Amino acid sequence: MADQPGSVLLYDKPAGVTSHDVVAKVRRERGVKAGHAGTLDPFATGLLLILLGPATRLQRFLVGLPKTYLASARLGWRSSTGDSDGELTETGRLPETLQLPTGTVRQRVPMTSAVRVGGERLYKKAHRGEVVDTPERDVQVHRAQLLSSDAEFAHFEIECSAGTYVRTLVETLEDAYCSDLRRTAIGPFRVENAGEEVAASRGVAVGRLRLALLVVDSLAVAALVSVVGPVGFVGLMVPHMLRRLVGAEHGALVPACVLGGGAFLALCDAGARTALRPAELPVGVVTALLGGPFFLWLLRRGAR
Repeated sequence: MADQPGSVLLYDKPAGVTSHDVVAKVRRERGVKAGHAGTLDPFATGLLLILLGPATRLQRFLVGLPKTYLASARLGWRSSTGDSDGELTETGRLPETLQLPTGTVRQRVPMTSAVRVGGERLYKKAHRGEVVDTPERDVQVHRAQLLSSDAEFAHFEIECSAGTYVRTLVETLEDAYCSDLRRTAIGPFRVENAGEEVAASRGVAVGRLRLALLVVDSLAVAALVSVVGPVGFVGLMVPHMLRRLVGAEHGALVPACVLGGGAFLALCDAGARTALRPAELPVGVVTALLGGPFFLWLLRRGAR
């Protein structure tokens, strides 16, 4: 088996088992090294990418692919864990709105997650009854469409970045918890094709594409720094940092901030360098005017 190229198995995980259980089962059946590219909670069902043989090396490329879910929210109830496995409490109150947040969303990692804090996974601490301060992180919710609803349940289709906790997203409705969760897609891979094995070469292609985009973005930013200068680059970054602080709903202010504040600081930097090299002034003026729109384009590309 050592000379096999490896493959990615599309697996439809049932409820009640962990992703680790699925990987262990496949490893025993196939007799090869196996891993996965993104876990699912025990109560959740749907697509797992099981990496077989040398394809386990693709994990770092595939784990960051965007995800698509079908989620059901039980209304008028709350859960201690945000899902059906926790302690359930009936509130009798219906959420005021059934709109889930989209765009950049800051989430606090739940205690039931597999994230390590202090060298230990959070769910192990939770099983012992410990409560610790969990980290926060920004995720991207590209789409959260309400498919249907009644007096008891609301059903959503959600497209989001890797690392998004859908049950935490549902909890933003307040009087609701995620009663059912099914992952239907990971990047270009869909649950309808479960049971198929994809050659590792296709996974390599997907991974190389993601890596290439990161390299292009990094080179573009490096080029911008070299032309506009470090002070100008900081000026261009400030509006994006402010946007993170004030919230995505004020995103319309970003173009004006980039063109105004960014261009001003870029000119200041160009002026400072002109004291040593007067010939750089025209370059500084041009890059101040062009650098803002270019960096805005980079931000928009990164947000997709």
